[in-house]
Amino acid sequence: MSLIDFAVKFFQDSGVAIYFSIAIMAVGLAIAIERYVFLNRARSQNRKLWAQVLPMLQGGRYKEVHSVATKSDAAIGKIVAHGLERMQSPGRREDIDAAMEEGMMEIVPRLEKRTHYIATFANVITLVGLLGTIIGLIKGFTAVAAVNPAEKAELLSASISIAMNNTAFALSVAIPFLLIHAFLQARTSEIVDGLEAAKISFLNLVQRVKADSAATTR
Repeated sequence: MSLIDFAVKFFQDSGVAIYFSIAIMAVGLAIAIERYVFLNRARSQNRKLWAQVLPMLQGGRYKEVHSVATKSDAAIGKIVAHGLERMQSPGRREDIDAAMEEGMMEIVPRLEKRTHYIATFANVITLVGLLGTIIGLIKGFTAVAAVNPAEKAELLSASISIAMNNTAFALSVAIPFLLIHAFLQARTSEIVDGLEAAKISFLNLVQRVKADSAATTR
């Protein structure tokens, strides 16, 4: 029996509940792929922009940095832009930090968006598989009670097949979903940590450039 034939027979022998599991799997996979692409693009954009603006920050070319940051779609660009806009009015390091933290509060929810659904789908599909298992067993035992002894073994075997197929499919989807959820959370945390590190570097560079400028004018 080929793999395709096995898959077709598997789903045919699994009852109606398996189609709910397939629908949940499809939605979960779509979210996982979208989040993976989004987070990879966000990480790449952040690295490119930071490599571009870092020499400008080190040289105190804040107008150029602001122009580049505001035109970019990168998350780090929005944070840097918030910090530079706060620098236009007199303020302490803590004030600039607070302005950049405000930018972080806008960005982080976008990075974490929809990722939690994957873990939810892993739990839901497990329950749907269990429901399919119970329905299969109820159907089997109900049918067995109404037939002659010669047909009992065949009907019981079919009902157990439905029950086990639902459980097997649900677990085979739920386990990867939990791993995918953990991976996406780790990738999101990595990006957020990178933004925090860039924010601290920005504050340190601005403070150092100010100190150097003050020392030069004396």
